[in-house]
Amino acid sequence: MNALQKIGTFGAALAACFAAAYGVGNAVTPVDTDPEPAAHADAGHGDTPEDAEDAGGTGGTGQTAGDTTPGGLQISQDGYTLDLGTQRVAADRASELRLTIRDANGRPVTEFAREHEKELHLIVASRDLTTFRHLHPERAADGTWSTRATLPEPGGYRVFADFRPAAEKEGLTLGADLAVSGPYEPTALPPVQATASVDGYEVELSGALKAGEESELAFTVTRDGRPVTDLEPYLGAYGHLVALRSGDLAYLHVHPHEEATGTAVSGSPEVAFTAAAPSAGDYRLFLDFKVGGEVRTAAFTVTAGERPAGEPTRNAPADEEAPHDH
Repeated sequence: MNALQKIGTFGAALAACFAAAYGVGNAVTPVDTDPEPAAHADAGHGDTPEDAEDAGGTGGTGQTAGDTTPGGLQISQDGYTLDLGTQRVAADRASELRLTIRDANGRPVTEFAREHEKELHLIVASRDLTTFRHLHPERAADGTWSTRATLPEPGGYRVFADFRPAAEKEGLTLGADLAVSGPYEPTALPPVQATASVDGYEVELSGALKAGEESELAFTVTRDGRPVTDLEPYLGAYGHLVALRSGDLAYLHVHPHEEATGTAVSGSPEVAFTAAAPSAGDYRLFLDFKVGGEVRTAAFTVTAGERPAGEPTRNAPADEEAPHDH
């Protein structure tokens, strides 16, 4: 068995061990994001709509419009492989993450298209979806990507590389598993609320994620009860959203509506997105927004598809009525 096959086998084993249960409604809670200052300092994500069409029309989702396979579940796809050089790190300690994208012949890929002003976006999330990192590693001349990150809790993590090789018209999202050493106790998916609080900002989610069809998700940012009208562009827009499916961590990467971005109505406290879930189930949404030069992340749990009648949301007492979807 070669090294890449071993990585795939290891990933499958971790997925089975840390898969979460099903059945949570819309939820919003704080999340451990601890943005890495160096990674966010020059973030841009500034494509035009034309750029997104050239890249396959998905705005960096790692999927084409007609693709039914969610991103991030495969370590290899379309002749490209994510070779994760770092497979284990220590909890709560700054560690270097290293990876290489290889072509069908096993050679390192060294030419990438800039998607949203970056050649590669690296997402790291814990299997219980309580820790999230959005990083932008640096590429060496030999094709090795590296960045430093601190992952606070032991357990299983998933690493996602979101990129487009220069030779391709469509982007890819490849995923591999990362182990963080130490005693591990899984955490249930957070409970239902309508808003998230982060550093004194309140973010309210409206809309519903739907399975197999597009729907609108809108986020409104306030502080001390007043709309925040000085949102700053981050990754080329006034907000950046990543969605991960609970259980297998299927990856959905979406971007705001054109009218809420760059060409944009600046001064609005609301950022709206169009998204489509690949299946019914529970998803964790991570919204990055920037104010005062600092990137913050609000986290939400949503359910795509209807919950069976009488089924409580996760973390709700069995004899307590589950909150209604928002």
